[in-house]
Amino acid sequence: MFTKTDIERYFLAEKQESLIFLLIGMAGIVLAVIFFFVLKTSFYKGASVPLLLLGLVLGTVGYTIYNRSDNDRIRHVYAYDMNPSQLKNTELPRMKTVMKSFVVYRYTEVILAITGICLFLYFRHSLPPVGGESWGGAFWKGFGLTLAVMAMLALAADYFAEKRGRVYTKGIESFVTKLSS
Repeated sequence: MFTKTDIERYFLAEKQESLIFLLIGMAGIVLAVIFFFVLKTSFYKGASVPLLLLGLVLGTVGYTIYNRSDNDRIRHVYAYDMNPSQLKNTELPRMKTVMKSFVVYRYTEVILAITGICLFLYFRHSLPPVGGESWGGAFWKGFGLTLAVMAMLALAADYFAEKRGRVYTKGIESFVTKLSS
């Protein structure tokens, strides 16, 4: 039976996970700056690109969800008793869209991880030219390694979010079915 506690539990877990996304994103941005401006080798410059880009994406997503989770939780707990049709007409369609989006995220993250692994493996034996480093193999090796790691972190986090979302969506569906009968 779907209860207000289930709604509370879903949004509190969503808020906690979004904080993890935010922290991973911030760590990625900080590491990107350190890699690019302090360590300065081609490998670290390559590694800084996916750290910065995916760090910005994960940080932005984490921050956005973190900020809206409490309002969503309050609104839907209120709707459970006072306006149950809101769960049927607004929250259920939103969650179905979110669940479809997880499929896109999963494939994107898998493709990014495979691309990163392939880049790393292809350039793993590259040596810098005599007289210094270039933006050649070492750059792409660092880029690939970091792209794979960041994509796998996002994939793992989205796995748990999708699993939690599936349970929540099924709960709303059962509530709506019971409401209709």
